[in-house]
Amino acid sequence: MSKYVHGYSDVEANRLKEQANSLADLIHHDSVWPAGSLILEAGCGVGAQTQTVAPQNPNCQFISIDISEESINKASKLIESEGIKNVEFQTADIFDLPYQDNYFDHIFLCFVLEHLPNPGQTLDKLKKKLKPNGTITLIEGDHGSTYFHPNSKAAQKAIQCQVELQKMNGGDANVGRKLYPMLENAGFKDIIVSPRQVYVDDSNPKLVEGFTRNTFIAMIKGVSKAAVNKNLIDQPSMKQGILDLYKTSEGGGTFCYTFFKGIGTK
Repeated sequence: MSKYVHGYSDVEANRLKEQANSLADLIHHDSVWPAGSLILEAGCGVGAQTQTVAPQNPNCQFISIDISEESINKASKLIESEGIKNVEFQTADIFDLPYQDNYFDHIFLCFVLEHLPNPGQTLDKLKKKLKPNGTITLIEGDHGSTYFHPNSKAAQKAIQCQVELQKMNGGDANVGRKLYPMLENAGFKDIIVSPRQVYVDDSNPKLVEGFTRNTFIAMIKGVSKAAVNKNLIDQPSMKQGILDLYKTSEGGGTFCYTFFKGIGTK
């Protein structure tokens, strides 16, 4: 499995929660499954998405897994603190799942495939764990969809460093645009992929703070040291790129990014 490019710090855990909270309505308003479903959340991380989808499906049972025991511990504490009762956490490898075939009604992955070296192979393995006519939901971002005002070549270069670092770690920061063919190649049917665009301007200060600043810019800041160390960019250029990104969250600035949500049936 590839290395998680963002690391496992408390700062990153908080960034993931900011991302989940700011995007919950956009991404998860339709993350609802039939009552009685047994759902595998593969790659739950610190539970940032779990805290939204589990309460939306109170009559479903979730098994949420992650390869990081540290993340599982954080997720368990978060879900327990919010009084959510329909989630069981387990430390498990998505490439070696400890469940029999035809076991789950639904499988849910959010911001997971972007970190994997062979996402198509992952879908093949996950499909085996679904019951006949079981369903899967994939949610991924696409850094190539990023644009903003004021425009800045330095900011674009800083974002590209994130893309390159993820590629060096075996992942793909532009995987969002590939969900349909990936699901099709894995043999899923009734595939639907919908773009979920985040557009932020001064009229929505909550998104300015929650998404532009505390999610996206925080992500680029979080990889800045690694990008410089890998000689993808020099320190002054990275600093300028981040400063220019902050200008998009100030008066008159705008920011756009697109996530993609794919659904398929076994």
